[in-house]
Amino acid sequence: MPYRAPLGDIQFILDQVVPLAPVAATGRYAEATPDLVEAILTEAARLCDTVMAPLQRAGDLHPARLENGAVRSTPGFAEAFRQIAEGGWIGVSAPVEHGGMGLPQALNMAIHDMMSGACLALGLNPLLTQGQIEALDHHANAEMKALYLPKLISGEWSGTMNLTEPQAGSDVGALRTKAEANGDGTYAVTGQKIFISWGDCDMTENVCHLVLARLPGAPAGTKGISLFLVPKFIPDANGKPGIRNGVNVVSLEHKLGLHGSPTCVMDYDRATGWLVGAEQGGMAAMFTMMNNARLAVGVQGVGVAEAACQAAASYAADRRQMGPIIDHPDVRRMLATMRAEVFAARAIALACATATDMAQATGEGDWHARAALLTPIAKAYGTDVGCDVASMAMQVHGGMGYVEETGVAQFWRDVRVTAIYEGTNGIQAMDLVGRKMMDGGEAAYRLLEEIEAGAEAARARLPDLAGNVWSAAETLREATEAMTGRAMPDRYAGAVPYLRAFARVLGAHFHLRAAVAEGGQGPRSALARVHIDRLLPQFAACLAEARDGAGALFDLTPEALAS
Repeated sequence: MPYRAPLGDIQFILDQVVPLAPVAATGRYAEATPDLVEAILTEAARLCDTVMAPLQRAGDLHPARLENGAVRSTPGFAEAFRQIAEGGWIGVSAPVEHGGMGLPQALNMAIHDMMSGACLALGLNPLLTQGQIEALDHHANAEMKALYLPKLISGEWSGTMNLTEPQAGSDVGALRTKAEANGDGTYAVTGQKIFISWGDCDMTENVCHLVLARLPGAPAGTKGISLFLVPKFIPDANGKPGIRNGVNVVSLEHKLGLHGSPTCVMDYDRATGWLVGAEQGGMAAMFTMMNNARLAVGVQGVGVAEAACQAAASYAADRRQMGPIIDHPDVRRMLATMRAEVFAARAIALACATATDMAQATGEGDWHARAALLTPIAKAYGTDVGCDVASMAMQVHGGMGYVEETGVAQFWRDVRVTAIYEGTNGIQAMDLVGRKMMDGGEAAYRLLEEIEAGAEAARARLPDLAGNVWSAAETLREATEAMTGRAMPDRYAGAVPYLRAFARVLGAHFHLRAAVAEGGQGPRSALARVHIDRLLPQFAACLAEARDGAGALFDLTPEALAS
């Protein structure tokens, strides 16, 4: 079945569940009126349904390829990208003074949700450029902003991020790429980077790389890292792509999925680069881009889960085995679970984006803390849901789900990497119980207070659902108090199940809001009951695992684990 952008679900969440209205009430985002938001989402849905979605299978069957050192994109991608660029979709949240729209990140993430469901491989390209725009806007000097931002926002040029090296994955501080001053304000960057999504393409006239490297004499580890902007073509005096820089694609990775999105091994041979921000300030600058990317990757999981859910529901309605299989209880269980998970993950992601917008608009510390707390949850839960829902979609299809011709296996192959990149989901969980709880859990407690208050307000109309949500939030509060009192090894050992428990409670909170907004009767209320009655109880098992600590894990020796 063809993909349909979930316009109604997104608008309902932004109207009733995670309201965009408070964001629009700030001076910074006053232009985000309901009429404008509806018009933008409607047009984005049209683009996704009619332009991007028809290229989903093409990206899998006709992958990007490397020819004579240049990447050739999937047929049809370049034409679709031009429509994305010319429609202004890359600059939705970009600064107005450089050609962007300056609209809320929540709106941008809603659009990214639809693009990811339509064709994730293509949608990755503008997403990476958006991350570079944000990093340059926050950290580049005025001259660099004036040259690069308009080109990136218009889609004339595209952007990448270069962190990983063969010996430096999550341990970024182990990188070996070096940068040496040329004496003219530029630097010679030398080294090799791997896993660089869209490291080259034939859809834009220049590709601009943000590269982490170390200057001579800089300290070891992450403290000594600087960030450099290294374009494929060095801009000439008129700001046009000039001579070819010393940066080349060595090879393309052979991947499980996302074949239409080239993942490159990049070689920098004294390539000319410009310092972004301060010397040895690379990680601070790159984290601006990475935090944006972590939320966006969580949204990728939601988008693919949506597409997989649609495909499974369509197949179940048509496939007959003693009647349509959609009438079989276990198939109905899977479809209801998939739909409930997608709603919860989408609401959490939009809540994170909204908190980011409020932090930017108000500067208030509580909003910054809320956005920071929700980012690892949105990333990890969104991508876990993407993987789980894509797998269930294959299960609904039965044997046909394992046959490539149906296309449903592509969802799982494409989305699987999202739980790995931009920090594995285990790293996200450790970030949640570590750095994000250095405040003693205060940001978490404020969020749990809101959940309990919402449940109390819903008791009169939906007593059973509200009571379950309130009890779960109170239990999670007690678990958070225990978690913040533990040593880091024990926190880390229970981090993943703790994050999943937190996501379960958050999802129940947003489902309850949806049921209340609907009046307690109707499809959203029925879906809320599925989540709260059938999925929410899993949080207790997650917390039991989270409380267990590291002891038993390390009682098993490496030899025992390998045998």
